[in-house]
Amino acid sequence: MDAVIAEYLFSKFPKEDEGYLTKIKSKIVNRKNLSDIGNEMKIRDILIFNESRTININSLEGNALEAIIGAIYLDGGFEKARLSINNYVIRNHVNLTKLLEEEIDFKSKLFIWCQKRKLTIEFIVISETHENGQWLYSVKAVINNLQYGIGIGQSKKVAEQEAAKETFQIMGEL
Repeated sequence: MDAVIAEYLFSKFPKEDEGYLTKIKSKIVNRKNLSDIGNEMKIRDILIFNESRTININSLEGNALEAIIGAIYLDGGFEKARLSINNYVIRNHVNLTKLLEEEIDFKSKLFIWCQKRKLTIEFIVISETHENGQWLYSVKAVINNLQYGIGIGQSKKVAEQEAAKETFQIMGEL
């Protein structure tokens, strides 16, 4: 399923970079989304399972959807599986607009924003301290050698997100 979704996204967004396409693909094929699609397809209505066992029916639907796609692949080959995914699953059950609106995190958005404008961006650690058993990082966002937002967090990742968010606020983009 991953290969078909990757191919679909590559043809739909030919100018986007690999990182962006990978993030969108992972949103489509993640467990929650596949379970939601399985639910929309009413796969539960055809599943036979022991209701007295403690199971997560939602993950069961996502697993069943993947099993159906796998069965199509084994029976008809890659092309039949690709057609089934494109013509039924993607066309009827993948809402790209909604997935793109939920768009990624601030750091990724800032990278995309800079890339579209052909600007360089980097996140630079200003400080890292260790107090009371916890790390605290301070990070600045630098675009075309100009400092913008600063973020602080208990991990570099959190601090970078905060710096990206503050950068959008400074630029009036948020």
